[in-house]
Amino acid sequence: MKVPLLDLKAQYAPLREEIRTAMDEVCDAQQFILGARVQAFEAHVAAYCGVPYAIGLSSGTDALLAALMSLDIGPGDAVITSPFTFFATIGSIVRLGAFPLMADIDPVTFNLSPAGVRSLIESPPRRLKKRTIKALMPVHLFGQCADMNPLLDLARQYGLCVIEDAAQAIGAEYPARTGVSKAGAMGDIGCFSFFPSKNLGGFGDGGMAVTRNATLDSALRTIRVHGSAEQYRHDRLSGNFRLDALQAAVLDVKLKHLESWHAARRVHAAFYDHAFQGSKVQAPRSVYAGQILTNHHIYNQYVIRVAERDRVQAALQKAGIGCAIYYPVPMHLQPCFRYLGYHTGDFPESEQAAREVLALPIYPELTEAMQQAVADEVLKAAG
Repeated sequence: MKVPLLDLKAQYAPLREEIRTAMDEVCDAQQFILGARVQAFEAHVAAYCGVPYAIGLSSGTDALLAALMSLDIGPGDAVITSPFTFFATIGSIVRLGAFPLMADIDPVTFNLSPAGVRSLIESPPRRLKKRTIKALMPVHLFGQCADMNPLLDLARQYGLCVIEDAAQAIGAEYPARTGVSKAGAMGDIGCFSFFPSKNLGGFGDGGMAVTRNATLDSALRTIRVHGSAEQYRHDRLSGNFRLDALQAAVLDVKLKHLESWHAARRVHAAFYDHAFQGSKVQAPRSVYAGQILTNHHIYNQYVIRVAERDRVQAALQKAGIGCAIYYPVPMHLQPCFRYLGYHTGDFPESEQAAREVLALPIYPELTEAMQQAVADEVLKAAG
């Protein structure tokens, strides 16, 4: 049985009429840039995340960039983040002339290690030079929140801003000291991506920033329109980071189904977990399960660890089983970042993860037969 890594057609089919109606309404209104559709979607995302403000943006990458800009981060500043992430995390920092100061990951969650962050702050490396550590950017990787309580404690202790890269984690919950909190709602700004493959994906690029701070809300709204708070008056250098009304209309329809999709992904994850028990396949661990959280993990990806990963991947591909590597090369070893001065061996947990991780199909529309086929082929390939 062939099983794709992702099947967006299966998601679209039952929503087709509702989505087409929403898109037709935008076309009939002929208002494509910002406007009522974007405002409505922003309000719904803000309510979903439990924050007062949400700002629609052109992509998850631009959400990170705009967030950094709103906090005036630039040359002379450093931002602590993870080397085991998508390029946009590090790319947004260096585009503004700031320095990405990386700490290694927790090998269980793949998220930023609080102990590593503390060590980095207390014993900064020589590469920091005269730069000032200004912000912390934890990544909620694969749909599970980073351990935010100790990270927020460090941010408060050292006066750091916190930008949550929640591109893969909209709706994921965390047992904060103040109660259940959602990804993106715990720091100064949270950033989401609506790339089509995300749990909440559009019909192209799209993103969102959320915040509890009215001043940052105002700054982000100015930043997304060329730094202009009023027409033809530009108060700051910026760019064009607007969310299109057509994307907002599509995403607003899908948002109503997001919780059921999260639940289906957890059911599928439990199936895989059971199938891989006692085998050579290391299943992902949902570390917050059992802590009165519904969305303790939303499984944007279901990522296993396996020895001889490349051989296993090749066997799965030959059998028609979709799979992917997130991520084969950590950011500190990317060619374009050589000038930062990082080397092989600097972050051993990230480097080992890059050698072992493999993502399997986890989308809501999988049937049990499809999952069984995936599990059988994985177990056969892993030996």
